[in-house]
Amino acid sequence: MAGPYQRISPFLWFDDKAEEAAKLYVSIFPNSKIHGTTQYPKGDTGPSGRPPGSVMTVSFSLDGQLVTAINGGPMFKFTEAISLVVMCHDQTEIDHYWSKLGEGGDPKAQVCGWLKDKYGLSWQIVPENISEIANNPKAMEAVMQMKKLDLAVLNKALAS
Repeated sequence: MAGPYQRISPFLWFDDKAEEAAKLYVSIFPNSKIHGTTQYPKGDTGPSGRPPGSVMTVSFSLDGQLVTAINGGPMFKFTEAISLVVMCHDQTEIDHYWSKLGEGGDPKAQVCGWLKDKYGLSWQIVPENISEIANNPKAMEAVMQMKKLDLAVLNKALAS
């Protein structure tokens, strides 16, 4: 599998949509690209059930962060126990990532800056000062009332 070396990187398990997801993700983030794919070999495909020659893994970068996705079959699903955090400079970025990643996802899973995309992967779309917000009771109270984070409201809470 082609791609840059990174000592620690996410490895995401999809049923059969790894390549589709990778293409979507690289279209959303700057400084992103697909590095390469591997295919299932002829013969036994193991527990995945994927046909020989179909995409097994996809190596890609999201804003310079190396990620690998696998079409591993239906036996494992994403949960909220892990999420990818997107630090945003301003409300425009929050709005962009929220709308692009949330499109087709579960609206009931949108809470406090978290969302699930249409593949079930959880994302946190947060401002760069999320630690300051988390340490401020009034700001955190505001966060708890939101789905997508509203920086104007959060900055007002921080200032009060």
